[in-house]
Amino acid sequence: MLVASFALLLAGPTNAQTAAVKEADSAFRAGYAAFSSNHLQEARTDFQKVVELAPQLEEGHSALGAVLLHLNLYPAAISELKQALKMKPNDVSAQTNLAFAYAATGRNREALPLFAKLEQGATPSADILAAYARSLAATGQLTAAVEKMKLAVALAPQVATQHDALGSLYAQQEQWTPAAEEFTAALQLDSEFAVAHLHLGLVLLNQQQLDAAINELTTAVKQAPPNPLSQLSLGKALIQAGREEEALPVLKTAVTLDASNQDAKYQLALAYQASGQFKEALPLFQEAAKTGAGNAGLLTNLALDMVQLGNAKEAVPIFQQALALTPGVVTVHEDLGVAYLQESDVDDALREFRTGLKLDPADPQLHYNLGLALKLKDNLNEAIPEFETAEKLDPNAPDPPFTLGILYMQQGRFDDAAQQLNTALKLRPQNSDGWAVLGSVYQQQTKLPEAVSALQEAIRLSPQMPGPHITLGQVLAQQGKQSEAAAERKTAAALTRVAVNHQRATFATNTGNMLLEKGQIADAIARYQEALANDPNFADAHRQLATALARSGREAEAEIERKKALEAPQP
Repeated sequence: MLVASFALLLAGPTNAQTAAVKEADSAFRAGYAAFSSNHLQEARTDFQKVVELAPQLEEGHSALGAVLLHLNLYPAAISELKQALKMKPNDVSAQTNLAFAYAATGRNREALPLFAKLEQGATPSADILAAYARSLAATGQLTAAVEKMKLAVALAPQVATQHDALGSLYAQQEQWTPAAEEFTAALQLDSEFAVAHLHLGLVLLNQQQLDAAINELTTAVKQAPPNPLSQLSLGKALIQAGREEEALPVLKTAVTLDASNQDAKYQLALAYQASGQFKEALPLFQEAAKTGAGNAGLLTNLALDMVQLGNAKEAVPIFQQALALTPGVVTVHEDLGVAYLQESDVDDALREFRTGLKLDPADPQLHYNLGLALKLKDNLNEAIPEFETAEKLDPNAPDPPFTLGILYMQQGRFDDAAQQLNTALKLRPQNSDGWAVLGSVYQQQTKLPEAVSALQEAIRLSPQMPGPHITLGQVLAQQGKQSEAAAERKTAAALTRVAVNHQRATFATNTGNMLLEKGQIADAIARYQEALANDPNFADAHRQLATALARSGREAEAEIERKKALEAPQP
């Protein structure tokens, strides 16, 4: 494409040429040699000399424009190439280079007539057809772009990048099957083509083939770790697959690679939220909301995160903002209702749950939440049918039968209560509270062996809770097993003391925290020491005492407390 324009002056000067033209010819030969050796700056200097010595020679402008194009100096290249075409409109090399320069600077509409003219002449190369396709796509002419790209692939079927480009055009048209075929063809030619792995992964993600998508995106990340788009895409796929813990480090890397990418920060916030790390998610949601105030999904997730952190008061207006943007979204009404419940605003919660059920009467969670709100209003006659409906709509949810079991027990319907609690425990066998309640129901039914079994399971799951020991002591006494009953009562009394002492320790620690925030370090130290007198194994109290001691300059004592905090048994 470029060599033809360089060769035009190689025949040597004629007798009619002036000394300047002879010098220009010599400079042209030097420029051609420099360009052939990829010494672009030298070639640029030589061709600039040609233009200065013989501005009337079109070949000099064309050659200089070509070199400037290779140096990515597009405005200067365009100027020289336009000058060349003024002097010689049919210079194919200048037409080609000018088309490429226009395309590289986003001036695709100016590039298209040049590409079209080139196509009318001799058969253009695969590279020219590919560039033509890109300009067509950039101007919204996707169908025509696909046709040009197919011609490029036909001319260069062994070039992986051409298949990838064609696949990308199909993907823009949401023609996922042919897109996947082209990306696969590219990878068959070059298995280490990271971008093609990325593109194929994105197509598979759109087709909800999560496992295959994750495999491709993982390969793309391994082959080109610094690519933030690959990291972000893999993170999104992992979130969709429910693998939030795996998504977290990937999305952190994406944010590190491109700190300006708000989508990466939003996805990282979603991963934090899904894995229960609400504090870490909050600032990311808040930052994203600064530029995404019109994104109802973002606002909803921000508000949800605030509710999870106990800040329903500030979450409510954000939910309302999301509802104003999308008034027909059931989940937003539901989430707003939950926020109202957290604020003990039961009437507004009832309104939101009922509005949600008008939009989707078959939503089991809405029926369950409505039942909870009615229960808080002591309206059991309406609450119980809501729980029953929730259970029918979602038989695999453990909460409705568990709540019904408690309500039936309170109403003296012990057979119904036992049935519901057994259903709940089959769905969630690790629910120690459920086993404890079931044990109490069996006690009321005088099914003492069953009660013992249920209460022992509750104790196995939560050995530090005194309640099941108390009830088990009563049941054992009913069975005439007085010594065993006495042992359970003794255990319950000891656990109650521990629980009371821990409550006292928690209160003293919280008081110490408030004093520490006010700078009253000595008083804070006293409160932390009081907490540890009640519960010597309270890690938070050791940790906060270490902080207070360090602030008062008692670093040696602080280090001892830090060590005790690390060694304290986990709750």
